Amino acid sequence: MLFVIDIGNTHTVLGVFEGDKLQQDWRISTDKTKTADEYGVLIQNICSASGFSFKDFHAVAISCVVPPLLQTFEEFCKKALRLEPVLVEPGIKTGMPILMDNPREVGADRIVNAVAAYQEVHQACIVVDFGTATTFDCISAEGEYMGGVIVPGIGISLEALFQAASKLPRVEIARPKTVIGKNTIHSMQSGILFGYVSLVDGMVEKIRSEMGEEAYVIATGGIAERLAPESSTIQKVDRHLTLQGLQILYEMNRKEDS
Repeated sequence: MLFVIDIGNTHTVLGVFEGDKLQQDWRISTDKTKTADEYGVLIQNICSASGFSFKDFHAVAISCVVPPLLQTFEEFCKKALRLEPVLVEPGIKTGMPILMDNPREVGADRIVNAVAAYQEVHQACIVVDFGTATTFDCISAEGEYMGGVIVPGIGISLEALFQAASKLPRVEIARPKTVIGKNTIHSMQSGILFGYVSLVDGMVEKIRSEMGEEAYVIATGGIAERLAPESSTIQKVDRHLTLQGLQILYEMNRKEDS
């Protein structure tokens, strides 16, 4: 079995693949203060609770956008799993030309998502990833990574509003009955939900216009399933897109090494 790890700024997502089938996945909080040993105990407990043992894993692949944690997880893999991880980093084989001024600055998770999305639809596409930041990644019909857009994530936006406006409370992300709010909480919920969806749809239309084609839109990330029903441009939600991309890249690079 293949063990995959996607280390994000807020959450770290873990997955187990048998062949190309995802058998199990988990989401844990990303904590830069934890040691490799502490992550080892936590992940072992999580795996055991779902019937998996570290001995079940024959390989591991990692994408990471939190540099201080990359060494921590490499150490975890070597000590706890006794495996050398495949890392999504500059130089890894992706099969996807990166048409950026500096390809090395593109986040590992964005490349992983782009590879997975293009393999899934085999056409021009846009990946909208709702994470700590919301990212839009653009892939051409020829399978080239064209570039993208980064905006503050919905959670950051909500927290900034609470911190900066002393009279505004913290609110949960929920769909109000009407766009026009009749109280402060509903007004904030409308602004966050409908406002953010409008941002996404507006950005997608601008990207499509610049690309010159009707690119297929795939959404992923923690809140994608809540926002997608309100969107006029999101065509599919795939919450496992990053994990699938890690599996694809592992296979691509394993074959290269064999």
